[in-house]
Amino acid sequence: MGWRRRVAEGALMPEEPRPFMGVSRAHRAQVGSQLADLSVALASEVAPSHGDAESRKLCKKMKVDLSAKDKKVELFHYQDGAFHTEYNRAVTFKSIVAFLKDPKGPPLWEEDPGAKDVVHIDNEKDFRRLLKKEEKPILMMFYAPWCSVCKRIMPHFQKAATQLRGQFVLAGMNVYPSEFENIKEEYSVRGYPTICYFEKGRFLFQYDSYGSTAEDIVEWLKNPQPPQPQVPETPWADEGGSVYHLSDEDFDQFVKEHSSVLVMFHAPWCGHCKKMKPEFESAAEVLHGEGDSSGVLAAVDATVNKALAERFHIAEFPTLKYFKNGEKYAVPALRTKKSFIEWMRNPESPPPPDPAWEEQQTSVLHLSGDNFRETLKRKKHALVMFYAPWCPHCKKAIPHFTAAADAFKDDRKIACAAIDCVKENNKDLCQQEAVKAYPTFHYYHYGKFVEKYDTNPTELGFTSFIRTLREGDHERLGKKKEEL
Repeated sequence: MGWRRRVAEGALMPEEPRPFMGVSRAHRAQVGSQLADLSVALASEVAPSHGDAESRKLCKKMKVDLSAKDKKVELFHYQDGAFHTEYNRAVTFKSIVAFLKDPKGPPLWEEDPGAKDVVHIDNEKDFRRLLKKEEKPILMMFYAPWCSVCKRIMPHFQKAATQLRGQFVLAGMNVYPSEFENIKEEYSVRGYPTICYFEKGRFLFQYDSYGSTAEDIVEWLKNPQPPQPQVPETPWADEGGSVYHLSDEDFDQFVKEHSSVLVMFHAPWCGHCKKMKPEFESAAEVLHGEGDSSGVLAAVDATVNKALAERFHIAEFPTLKYFKNGEKYAVPALRTKKSFIEWMRNPESPPPPDPAWEEQQTSVLHLSGDNFRETLKRKKHALVMFYAPWCPHCKKAIPHFTAAADAFKDDRKIACAAIDCVKENNKDLCQQEAVKAYPTFHYYHYGKFVEKYDTNPTELGFTSFIRTLREGDHERLGKKKEEL
């Protein structure tokens, strides 16, 4: 069977529709027939006063947490006859079916609480109905759930949807499945995301600023205009000059053959790169006249040489990396011709690399996909930071988050935990937890996701949030004592 319900003997169960979250019998049969190789076990929580020893034993075997008294039903996923993971996504028919089709896939966009003002379209019929009946202008994002550019713009898109509620409709539709080939052909969806603007059901033009913020989208919708034709620029590598232009193929050999190399990772569209380029080029010309004694300057187009960009965690442009005898070292903030030349003539003694965050002695719990859920189940309140070591915003938040963890280190009910989403064994977990940007902060209550924390990523913000939770605990405890 595609679905399997396990009921602990003697346990109090909700009415028949509720264990299946209100899904009709016809839908259940359909899901069961389509997904016969997967199963979900539903176990009702057994309170000690209602269940006998056998019931509690079964729940323990099924890994049902009996400590949290506010839960009604727990969902577990089984694959190939073995327990795989606890289901902790939205308890809706769509979300459960999407999970069953791809248990390791990312949650649906609509599961993000911040996306409540985005209109989520599931099929062509609903899409045509929206175009026909909606009077307000529509900005429609056609996307694929795996697309990194889509994930980057989604938080801004949904924020804009909230700001523009009642004036515009911002909608999203996953058109990656083959059933939407007609729509992709009709609206020239050649890549993801493709964002189309409609008025009174009529497609006018595309919105192609995929690096936009919510403010950019709101501003554009005040006076929507078609994309301006771009005059193709001559690639920097074709302009000539004294800067060496490296690629995925020749990079390693080049830094081995040259004892001192300063590399600028850039993007053709980057305004800061364009501003720095003439300074970098002029410095390279001066250094070129000095021979190899002072080293050389090189450049890498990170939009073309993606393997290098990923390898060196290039998250912003321009980014400078310095190589001495093939080894990478830290570089100070260099932006002018003079600073480039002075640095290359006398590179500072490279500082020893800082230990990784998880290697430092702090009160932060560094978890992995293997121990994440079991650890959090033992904590009443857990604030978790999902991060990437190369992320500038994460680096800025880490000292604040660490200080907050130290402030509550003596409280056993509190945990400040961190997950490195770059690590291979954590990637599935970060997908399951709907992490779309770094850093992302989630609050959990006995291992159950409660809400996303996105207000103030500072020590004061973190400590105030946690302190409020503990004050609520003390208030409830005081009321119970009064009742007794």
